[in-house]
Amino acid sequence: MKAAYAPYTLNFITPGGTSRGIMKTKDTYFIKIWEESCPEIFGIGECALFKGLSAEDNENYETKLVELCQNIENGVPTDLSCHSSILFGFETAILDFTNGGKRICYPSRFTDGEYKIPINGLIWMGKKEEMIARIDEKVAAGFHTIKLKIGAIDFKEELEIIKHIRTKYSDKDLEIRVDANGGFSPENVMKRLSELSKYNIHSIEQPIKAGQWEDMAQICRNTPIPVALDEELIGITHPMEMMELLKTIRPHYIILKPTLTGGLSGSLEWLKMAAQFQIGGWITSALESNIGLNAIAQWVTTLQPKIPQGLGTGMVFSNNIESPLRQWEDYLIYDKDKHWFIPDFKWNNI
Repeated sequence: MKAAYAPYTLNFITPGGTSRGIMKTKDTYFIKIWEESCPEIFGIGECALFKGLSAEDNENYETKLVELCQNIENGVPTDLSCHSSILFGFETAILDFTNGGKRICYPSRFTDGEYKIPINGLIWMGKKEEMIARIDEKVAAGFHTIKLKIGAIDFKEELEIIKHIRTKYSDKDLEIRVDANGGFSPENVMKRLSELSKYNIHSIEQPIKAGQWEDMAQICRNTPIPVALDEELIGITHPMEMMELLKTIRPHYIILKPTLTGGLSGSLEWLKMAAQFQIGGWITSALESNIGLNAIAQWVTTLQPKIPQGLGTGMVFSNNIESPLRQWEDYLIYDKDKHWFIPDFKWNNI
């Protein structure tokens, strides 16, 4: 079996604002596998490194990709326990290849165009007027759940935005999830959660920075708003540590990004462990291209989700990969009448 990888830079249509800063581009990598005797049939997966967030973000990342490609060709295993995004890319490339190289990882009613995945609308940080306009656009487009990035601009302004939402849309009409990306501190978090709770917030993601287990556990015990862990899960791959985190913090939800939380296999393990503590959760993308988003969506379908998932990022890039994925109202669908177009990437053959 042959293997190669290629880098690619995705460009945001509109810069995305988070508490970690403004994002204008997103670097990613693709891995391709095929049989030398039949190169036109290949599997492709996305190794969606998230700089500044991925636990594997270091100068040896491409070295690991080279090692993986060499090992694939030599038929030997590669330790990817500390390389979540590369594991995700490898897993999904194998699934794609196994299913005929048609970008189908999990054949299902979703890929048959008969099932649609409920998703939330993502509202990036920005000026107050911009954010309000984006929220109105999402509601007009048919969304009933929005995820609002908070924690970077003045908190009073953020509260004003949420208050504005609630004057126009009741909690029966619009569910609000907020994501602080660790933007609060242990000193101010409870006061801010109390203020947010006045507006019927569904949940808050990662109110304080990851790694403060005892502080987060205390927040989860006393919060007026259900707490979801996000960044807290990144880089934790050993089952004993995963279990200890959930047992210690006891969040209400976990939010899984497969490219950051151990690939598909690691994310499934997180879900199984969380279920033992009656902890809910959902799946979100981590700003992958349509190649990675497609694989995540197909995997999510196997989980039979009951609540909106965070898979609405396919429209944020100007140079995304052309695919059958489409947003329809507050659903992600697979349009069988559309086709994949894989650009001529600059493949690094080993």
